[in-house]
Amino acid sequence: MSRGNVAQLHRWPVKSLRGEAVGAARFADGGMVGDRAHVLRDEREKRSGAVLTVRQNPALLHWSSDYGAAADPALPPTLHDGAGTDWKWNDPELPAALTESLGIPLSLHSAAGNQDRGPTVLVTLQSTLDALTAEMGDEVDLLRFRPNVHLDADIAPFGELDWEPGTTVTAGEVTLEITGERAGACVRCAVPSWDARGRTRWTALQTRLIDEHDNKFGTIMRVVRGGTVHRGAEVAVMRPEGR
Repeated sequence: MSRGNVAQLHRWPVKSLRGEAVGAARFADGGMVGDRAHVLRDEREKRSGAVLTVRQNPALLHWSSDYGAAADPALPPTLHDGAGTDWKWNDPELPAALTESLGIPLSLHSAAGNQDRGPTVLVTLQSTLDALTAEMGDEVDLLRFRPNVHLDADIAPFGELDWEPGTTVTAGEVTLEITGERAGACVRCAVPSWDARGRTRWTALQTRLIDEHDNKFGTIMRVVRGGTVHRGAEVAVMRPEGR
């Protein structure tokens, strides 16, 4: 068994937009409540209905989203355009503002759960982030990887990539487990090569992940016991057979 604490919690209300750091979050069968529950859909003729992502348009990272001062995912999110204007999700002028900013006709869609990876939670480790920073010779921003739960634990760098099915992470009331499809080490797309605000691209970072770490960073888990997790909560990581 390994032990540590929850160093950071992050929620991403709108897929591919910047999100919010939170002091506490609820977890249920669908993952972190309110995470990626809202998406922008491409309405161009040949892509109609496709979800917009940073892969198609890095300018999405110029926008951020949160659930307001109350950090309550039961409320519609607020979007921030980077120029000082705040937009409520249900503002009828928001689609036009996003269309003008991104250069793509789009529509807004909401759902009860995560519309990105399904009912999953992305867990990352501080030891892995520190090791990657050392490898790159420059600081690597965690937000490039868009995690939900970031742990500071007594686990070797990149050790989470070897967690097998049945591995659990218990924090506060919540237990996460590697179980089911799309669980285990997270294979990365090109998004982490963009800085968190979508301004510049660091292709050497992606090359390093591909060449040295099988293009993986972080681990995808599922909620097997729901509840609330607070930043700073003690964490226990148990691998099968008590390892």
